[in-house]
Amino acid sequence: MPGFVETPEPVQVPGLVHLHTGKVRDIYRTGTGDLVLVASDRVSAYDWVLSTQIPDKGRILTRLSLWWFDQLADLVDNHVVSTELPPGAPADWAGRTTVVRALTMIPVEAVARGYLTGSGLEEYEQHRTVCGLALPPGLVDGSELPAAIFTPATKAAVGEHDENVSYEEVARKVGAETAAQLRQVTLATYSRARDVARDRGIILADTKFEFGRVGDGGPEQPLILADEVLTPDSSRFWRRDEWQPGRRQNPYDKQLIRDWLASPASGWDRTGDTPPPPLPEEIVAATRDRYAEVYRMLTGMPWDYASRV
Repeated sequence: MPGFVETPEPVQVPGLVHLHTGKVRDIYRTGTGDLVLVASDRVSAYDWVLSTQIPDKGRILTRLSLWWFDQLADLVDNHVVSTELPPGAPADWAGRTTVVRALTMIPVEAVARGYLTGSGLEEYEQHRTVCGLALPPGLVDGSELPAAIFTPATKAAVGEHDENVSYEEVARKVGAETAAQLRQVTLATYSRARDVARDRGIILADTKFEFGRVGDGGPEQPLILADEVLTPDSSRFWRRDEWQPGRRQNPYDKQLIRDWLASPASGWDRTGDTPPPPLPEEIVAATRDRYAEVYRMLTGMPWDYASRV
């Protein structure tokens, strides 16, 4: 089964307990019960975490998430406690580490779509639906939807696909009240972020959020926005001045990596069990530049400034 090309050894830090190594983040627990999220420069494609890393990626994801948490603070609470390094943490964790509240997570990827593309387009072309929601005829790749839709997915382990599921299935899994709250908060958060991005020349085509609750996670507790948020790893961003429905858009994400791996130049068979090869330097540099550019467009700050503060 695909997964890590080479599973990294977790850094051991006195006073922290390593809990999990994910595709991008390493998670630790503090002595007081908070969690420490450390964003790496790892990158995944086609269900593999590659051997090649993208310089600055972890810091860009962390900085951009923190910027978005600030933009959304009046709309939905988030899990961030601190961005200070825990005592004894290695210096290279600086800028890519957040201390967060431990939450009872909702076991659903809360996906919002405002435009038709990706797996949503594939379903639409077959059934004129996305996650069972009927859509009007005549839509094409990149079409703006009449209204944003909530299209949840299962949360998959490393090496496995997230799978789109219906709203009814989410209600069965987490309860009708939580499902309704999840849909409402997801669409409200997406709508705010879409408008913020649009004002900065970026189309937010779709995104996925993760939510949790304090304590036992009962529906009487408010939903809290967790994990990363509105980054190139969790969202599709397009330039407004390049958007053209009816063709594949030019995304600010790791599509350059996917395209190279799928090309004859890589020599890699996606259908086999052999891990992907290392990425060429030009693909690494171009991908890093795409992440830095969307950071600059959204925040108004060049990445080299952010990396110094």
